[in-house]
Amino acid sequence: MTSSEGTGATSMRTGRCGELGVADVGRKVRLCGWVAHRREHGEHLAFVDLRDHSGLVQCVVDGTVDIRSEYVVRIEGTVRRRPEGMENPALSTGEVEVGDCTVEVLNPAEPPPFVVEDRAEVDEAVRLRYRYVDLRRPRLQRNLRLRAAVCGAIRRAMDRQGFCEVETPLLWAPTPEGAREFAVPSRLHQGSFYVLPQSPQLAKQLLMVGGMDRYYQIARCLRDEDLRADRQFEFTQLDMEASFVTRDDVLGFVSEAVLDAAEAVTGERPATIERMSWENAIDRYGTDKPDLRAGPPLADLTGVFDGTAVRAFQAPAVKGLRVEGGGGTSRARLDALTERAKALGAKGLAWFRVVERDGAVALDSPLDRHLGDAERGGLLAAAEAAAGDLVLAVADEHRTSCAVLGQLRLEVAGRPVGEGPHRYVWIVEFPMFDGMDAAGNPVIAHHPFTMPHGDDLDLLTADPLAVRSEAYDLVLNGWELGSGSIRIHRADIQARVFAAMGMTAEEAEARFGFLMGAFRYGAPPHGGFAFGVDRLVAILAGEESIREVIAFPKTQSGADPLTGAPKPVAPSSLAELGIRVVAPAPNPPPGQG
Repeated sequence: MTSSEGTGATSMRTGRCGELGVADVGRKVRLCGWVAHRREHGEHLAFVDLRDHSGLVQCVVDGTVDIRSEYVVRIEGTVRRRPEGMENPALSTGEVEVGDCTVEVLNPAEPPPFVVEDRAEVDEAVRLRYRYVDLRRPRLQRNLRLRAAVCGAIRRAMDRQGFCEVETPLLWAPTPEGAREFAVPSRLHQGSFYVLPQSPQLAKQLLMVGGMDRYYQIARCLRDEDLRADRQFEFTQLDMEASFVTRDDVLGFVSEAVLDAAEAVTGERPATIERMSWENAIDRYGTDKPDLRAGPPLADLTGVFDGTAVRAFQAPAVKGLRVEGGGGTSRARLDALTERAKALGAKGLAWFRVVERDGAVALDSPLDRHLGDAERGGLLAAAEAAAGDLVLAVADEHRTSCAVLGQLRLEVAGRPVGEGPHRYVWIVEFPMFDGMDAAGNPVIAHHPFTMPHGDDLDLLTADPLAVRSEAYDLVLNGWELGSGSIRIHRADIQARVFAAMGMTAEEAEARFGFLMGAFRYGAPPHGGFAFGVDRLVAILAGEESIREVIAFPKTQSGADPLTGAPKPVAPSSLAELGIRVVAPAPNPPPGQG
């Protein structure tokens, strides 16, 4: 890197606005940027705050100057200390200013649609309509440069570990990965379509068959799914695959990249990422995306109420949630939590304020009079509750009890996802299938190329829902960053998985014949992973939505206010593709569907 690349110096400027300091006093400078503010003191003095991506510096002009906010200008002058008492500690350049300035207007500007400052509250639709103005704000500048730092750290980590960056196609064949795909019509093969890849999954497995050994890519992927805070149609992920590896090897590769990225932007390396089985995550947190910051895990109260006379607790599983310091929760709030639990699928919610009474810890609850001393003591011990706490309990089927209290745990004691600290966790030992579809076929939990656990292969036909998989997820602050698995590398095992899913041999051959054929020519054992760069960057930047770390995102409805997309295509273009747009059929009247 040359000095001009590092300092921002070019033939038009000597450096950047926000990088000036006391060490530059006496130096003549030439700066370029946008006018943030202009203040005139009579006819003899004007102050211009000049902004570029590095920050802002005050420039002093003798006389008046005919410029307005967001004019693009070049200013020449001499760096000097600000007068004593006039320093601005809120600015990195607050000890200095540029004096004796001359101003050259490079491009005038109309008044912007909103103030280009972080503190300005602007409707998101307006921000996205004028995204080129919005991007000038310090927050967006910081986020996009943080994103670049994350991607740079990821690349360095993968290169250091012997991975080779390979680009995979954006035009691909349809794959059953569980999400809707964007279809691309073929002009040369009318009536046939490519799809935009949900991920490079099959391509990277074929690279392993091709002997690439260790592949990675910071890949653009697309899924036609409903948008939300952590999801866009287009997203970016670190995609990797390696041959002759175990699960622990893959987790080690990815952990190195993630921790390097975090260290690159925070200055501190996170602790080694802990691991948790899927079963344990469900039992302790009610979800396979646990937020480890949100208070204590769930307590198992099933044994406490084994054989109880209290009908509310006569259920296969009783789970408890301790809310630290929640003993003062109002009755109205407790009633609202009860209704929320019912809305989430529970039959009800039991609550116990933990109080101190006559020098001893006791329970304050409508159910307390129905409990025996052993049940009271067992509840307090299992929940590890102390005076001043609140204990919530749900009795139901195990998954329901866990899921309901897991959600209440987040709502009662949770934090915004972007708020520190950053708590990473690997979730391992996922089930192979997640329920049955309407046709009675098991629904794949990750994707159909995941290797079943070696001890469970015989269960693919006999009891598919009991089959474990070699899949794993990485979770950060309750957001799933990504997922991966050890892959199937044998054609006979892949055929058995397709059959268990209800896919005929003919259908499997039509859709995946190229993959099955590759397996017959010596596919090595391999595994991989992919995690969302957008999500990781959003959390590291302290944002609640990935839209704030993407240069040109879509709205939650999938629209692009800047370009007006999506838009109709010209009839001539449709004709060339052999496509005719048909109006959707109206909904049938009630009772006639």
